[in-house]
Amino acid sequence: MKDSAPAAGAVRPTVVIAAVPVLTSVVPGTGPAAGNNNVVLNGTGFVGITAVMFGTKTALGYTVSSSTQITAVAPSGTSTVAVTVKTPGGTSNSVPYTYAAQPSLTAASPSQGPSSGGTTVILTGTGLTGATAVTFGSTPATSYTVNSPTQITAVAPAGTSAVPITVTTPGGTTGPVYFFYVNAPTVTTVSPSQGPSSGGTTVILTGADLTGATAVTFGSTPATSYTVNSPTQITAVAPAGAGSVAVTSTGPGGISNSVIYTYVTSPVLGSLTPTQGPTDAGAGVTLTGSGLATTTAVHFGAAPAAFNVLSDTTVTATASAGAPGPVSVNVTTIGGTSNSLTYTRVAAPMI
Repeated sequence: MKDSAPAAGAVRPTVVIAAVPVLTSVVPGTGPAAGNNNVVLNGTGFVGITAVMFGTKTALGYTVSSSTQITAVAPSGTSTVAVTVKTPGGTSNSVPYTYAAQPSLTAASPSQGPSSGGTTVILTGTGLTGATAVTFGSTPATSYTVNSPTQITAVAPAGTSAVPITVTTPGGTTGPVYFFYVNAPTVTTVSPSQGPSSGGTTVILTGADLTGATAVTFGSTPATSYTVNSPTQITAVAPAGAGSVAVTSTGPGGISNSVIYTYVTSPVLGSLTPTQGPTDAGAGVTLTGSGLATTTAVHFGAAPAAFNVLSDTTVTATASAGAPGPVSVNVTTIGGTSNSLTYTRVAAPMI
């Protein structure tokens, strides 16, 4: 029996031809060489997906969110590869995806700074292009600039002790280099606390965290020289100056508090009374002038005399014994040695 002809008006089945998918973007367009990161593919015609390809490798997995979006897990790879999508309708056009090399850090300079932060640090390494984060421990850098694939300039945030610095790029996160937070130095005393305006006085600064001192200043003037004896002591030579000034120490941790150092002017003698006396010791002499408050010695010639400081302008002294005739009298203070005045010893009359 032959097949009967189709009945008049019967509907024939329609053959649907799947459209070729179109890929418009891959976000992000860069990822680590190790893969295993999520990548969003945008486009059209994502129906009946049979494969997502990264070059010649299939995605580790993918989820079709809609006919216009797929989330895929990138496989491992190198350099730049073509990403494509396959459906029953065919293979899409390709969009490039770049595998970034794993970044590395080799040094941080300087490697220490104050706990308050603010230190500008140069990081050197490889594969630093496109850095998305720079962290000091768990704290993001205050700011950073990628200078080149091998260098980043970062500003350290506040912190304490030693922390690892890492850089994150599309290629991954570096291993650490370390940055050490240092406490600001503290100065408690300066001894002696006075010296001549001409400078040159050796003083001892005591305090804490003085190791690595980079400067010692008297007011705005650097010390003539200084030596760090220990974390608690510095020996410095005062520069020339005037008045009372703040002495500070600067170290990797910042600038210390200040202690006061006073410059003392050289003494000046204006007169002595009386101007003559006997050759034997014991005659009282009054010296007047200025800058006499810190008197440390009175000399009649080379011989020291007992003295008493009455004020900044008056000192009394007991003349020392000596041969008849004139002798120079001067006063020594913290500020130096005064000019000289003449005292004349007169021999007792002969009988």
